[in-house]
Amino acid sequence: MKKLIIALSIVLSAGFVTKSYAQEVITIQQAIEKTLNNNLQIRQSQLNESLSDETLKQSKASLFPSVNGNGSYNVNFGRSLDPSTQSFINQQFTSFNGGISSSVDLFQGFSKINQIKQNKILLAVDKSNTEKVKNDLILQVITSYMQILYNKDFLVAAKQQLAVSNDQLKQQEELLNVGNKTLADIAESKSLVATAELDVTTADNALTISYITLAQLMDIPSSTVYTVKAPDVTAFNGTSTVYNPEEVYNDALGIFPDIKLAALRTEASRKGIDIAKGSLFPSIALGGGLNTQYSNVRPDGFYNQIGQNFGQYVGASLQIPIFNGFTTRTNVRKARIYLTQSQTEEQLAKNNLNKVIYQAVADLKAAKSTYESATKTFTSRSESFSVIEQRYNVGLVNSLDYSTSLTNKNRAEIDMIRSKYDLLFKSKVIDYYLGKQIAF
Repeated sequence: MKKLIIALSIVLSAGFVTKSYAQEVITIQQAIEKTLNNNLQIRQSQLNESLSDETLKQSKASLFPSVNGNGSYNVNFGRSLDPSTQSFINQQFTSFNGGISSSVDLFQGFSKINQIKQNKILLAVDKSNTEKVKNDLILQVITSYMQILYNKDFLVAAKQQLAVSNDQLKQQEELLNVGNKTLADIAESKSLVATAELDVTTADNALTISYITLAQLMDIPSSTVYTVKAPDVTAFNGTSTVYNPEEVYNDALGIFPDIKLAALRTEASRKGIDIAKGSLFPSIALGGGLNTQYSNVRPDGFYNQIGQNFGQYVGASLQIPIFNGFTTRTNVRKARIYLTQSQTEEQLAKNNLNKVIYQAVADLKAAKSTYESATKTFTSRSESFSVIEQRYNVGLVNSLDYSTSLTNKNRAEIDMIRSKYDLLFKSKVIDYYLGKQIAF
């Protein structure tokens, strides 16, 4: 019997260990790495890179001569032209024609060269766009990660408040039994418990959603059980808010993918003008080929005729554009408009970056002040509630004043939690624009 009990204990213990495995703890660096490795938006952008690379290879290959082979086998009836004698005959016969031809463009106004140059730029555009996608995802990861941290602290605070409210309700019921409290006091305490339970439910749901949001960014199953690592206290106390917005902007100009992307698009549009102008110039092409033929009308054998009818040719062609309905000049004007449009978009990107950075620096300073004020407010509200609670327990304060003080303390705590992570988030936004590694 004793052995059976021991065996059952081992089985139950093993089952318990299996179910209570430790959750994976993900740091913000790991969350970013998982996102950059798994997210399908990046994969899509990389596929666009591959397409642009193939386009570049094709444009380079267009400089080489084209070579084509041809052949035909015909059965002729009635009056037909004998290809071997170039005379008409009225009989059935078979014939074969074959050859190889080649041509190469010697000059097309440098259109092909300029097209290669533009395709190189467009490949760089797609690579820069991939960096932009990664950059945007990093900011989304930071936002989602901070939201989880905030919701975790909010849930802890809500559960603590629920515990306080339940303890207070029990205490009030005990005082009611000895005649020191009224039913109105009990009703007020139950109301506080119900409110606290609702806050716990709301916080728990928000936390679940924020976990799912981050999981989707990392492209891992939404059902994955994991937790995130919270920053230590020094991450908040050591947060620097001393930034010169103009210096941050100048540093960001050289590294921020959005600006690089806009500049490359401008360069590609400028090269588009050269491509369009190429059609204004004459084009010169060189061609040549080999051909032969066979007809069963002649008594000579197949191989003899193939050798006897073997011919070669070489030639050059010149095409001078005179008038094509102003198509070429219209294309040049459109290319110039595209360039102006790209330059405008580049300047807009710079202006937007400047605006965002100045706003981010101002927001960081404000967040620092807000966090300090919220911390002081929470401390004073907590001290005030402690006094009110003691007086309430001995009947010196009514339930309305107690409820008001508790509500004020709760709001102050929530404001402190929110301002704490708002400060950390805004400091990481500055790091994001400076291209620094996101860590805490």
